[in-house]
Amino acid sequence: MIKLPKLLRIFAMIVLFPISAEAKETYIPILVPITGFLSLEGTAQRNGAIQALDEASSSLKIKYEVSDTSTSPEIAVTALQRALSRGKPMAIAAPIFGTQMLAMLPIAKRAGVPLITVSGTAKLTELDNPFIFRFFPGDAVVKVAHARYVTEVLRAKRPALLYQTTAYGQSGYSHLSKALRKAGAPLVFEEALAPSVKDMLPALTKLRASKPDVILLHLHSTPTALVIRQARNSGIELPIVAGSAMHQPSTAKLLKNHQLRGVCAETAASPISENHPKLIQFTTEYKKRFQTLPDAFALAQYDGMNMVISALRSGAKTAMDIRNWLATNTFNGLAMKYKSDGKGNMGHDATIVCYDGTTKTPKITKKYLNVDGTFN
Repeated sequence: MIKLPKLLRIFAMIVLFPISAEAKETYIPILVPITGFLSLEGTAQRNGAIQALDEASSSLKIKYEVSDTSTSPEIAVTALQRALSRGKPMAIAAPIFGTQMLAMLPIAKRAGVPLITVSGTAKLTELDNPFIFRFFPGDAVVKVAHARYVTEVLRAKRPALLYQTTAYGQSGYSHLSKALRKAGAPLVFEEALAPSVKDMLPALTKLRASKPDVILLHLHSTPTALVIRQARNSGIELPIVAGSAMHQPSTAKLLKNHQLRGVCAETAASPISENHPKLIQFTTEYKKRFQTLPDAFALAQYDGMNMVISALRSGAKTAMDIRNWLATNTFNGLAMKYKSDGKGNMGHDATIVCYDGTTKTPKITKKYLNVDGTFN
């Protein structure tokens, strides 16, 4: 028979040192555009974040909710303020739309919460904000690769460019035109298009008159497909090297196979084009969950959230802990190896994919590693 004092000692130990404590819930909101002209990109971003957080739920208690930021900075800011008022986020999956990110960054800095994004807008990491972490290579990386492929592989001398009027478009134009000039192939034609433009023929007519040897695009998904369709339908068969929107399966789906002949795109990765077992597993699971194929935006957001999860598993207890861990560690993701360059740019590789006109699955044509020298 156990004596009373011993029972009391056992009870005290259980109270003071519980055998198992309920894990603290980690709040990670997902704020992305799932309606509007960035719905394809934003939906992919959302899906990648969800897949990563759901996979981690077996060992971590994570709460997330999805808010649609559409394409308005005001809506994005409201979504961020609402998320901050509902709890203490450890990190936030933040919009791909650079204009929204620019509006959100000061708020995130004041709140001390890291934003995990795949936006390519270069300016985001040039504002001395320690709470921005970009997991899709920025324009300083992908536009250099874009220009190198055009000038070194295609050996083009007279490129013409159509780009978006948004912050994303302006950023891409600035970096691409600079890289082309440096390579000795300055633009012979350039025109900015609003995302709402549907009739691309006026711009294509002027472009054609400039007698280019290659067409470059830096547009969102739907405008990219519209330009390519209308160019091919009007008899323009020049090679087209587009921005990252064109690598997306959802963009290729908007075009016929023959219209894709001679079309290439820069991107961070192309999960549907890879044969690595882990990428095949990711693609299979993604398709099963979301009934669609993943793209580089989904994969980059997936990798970004998994780096946050690695920070949590390494002992991060606060949003600041996560920020510090992201800023000082290297992470081997599925798309590439990630490391901050000191400004929050985490991705430093770029890929060129091309379509052969017989399928909507592009082939990887060229990879550019460590473009900005971060790993030197």
